[in-house]
Amino acid sequence: MSRHVLRQTLAHPAFRQGVLDMGGIAVGICAWGLVTGVAMVKGGLSVPLAVLMSLLVFAGSAQLAVVPLLAAGAPLWVVWLTAACVNLRFVIFSSMWRNYFAHLPLRQRLSIGYFSGDVIFVAFMKRYTQAQPHPDQVPYFWGAASTNWVAWQLPSIAGILLANVVPLSWGLGFAGVLALLGVLMSMLIDRTTWLATGVAATAAIAAFALPLKLNILVAIAAAVTMGLLAEAAERRHGAPPEEAP
Repeated sequence: MSRHVLRQTLAHPAFRQGVLDMGGIAVGICAWGLVTGVAMVKGGLSVPLAVLMSLLVFAGSAQLAVVPLLAAGAPLWVVWLTAACVNLRFVIFSSMWRNYFAHLPLRQRLSIGYFSGDVIFVAFMKRYTQAQPHPDQVPYFWGAASTNWVAWQLPSIAGILLANVVPLSWGLGFAGVLALLGVLMSMLIDRTTWLATGVAATAAIAAFALPLKLNILVAIAAAVTMGLLAEAAERRHGAPPEEAP
């Protein structure tokens, strides 16, 4: 992005709107990032490796999912498979964002892929319901994405650097759960997503005894299967499936 384009984007009203829309969620993102930073170091990662993981991976749910596996010495294929399954939703996000950003150069699309996130997707889709390009969309995305990135990375790196002085008695794990629940609740907008979430929760509890946190994979598989079955059932009965991220 050239300096001129950057100035135009920062001055655009849609950029400021993206910042404002993400501002209300930033507290939850900060809590989640802090928890993840502490968890990575407590899980056995060195500080430089944890910082590198925070900057490169930039996916809180995947990071929290694989840290216990790394600490337990799980096989690499289990670590990769878990991270891939947790992040499968981004394939859906990308396919839906294609209608908005397919016309952009490859470099910009790759940047959008890196900076994308659950809460950004939800806020974007609520504001731009028509699946077609509009001049406001790119500035809005960067306003939301930059706010989300800062709200995640600064607390995450702070958690990494302060992990050895932050006691577990502070209950940061519970704060992280609350942050995840906030993200989850913002995405439950129709019957299908509620049903898939209920099935995932049930499957995760039922398979809790599995080693290496494999109950996470079971829950993801169950949720995806239930979502597909629910949409297929709606099509069979002649009712169009409810639109959902």
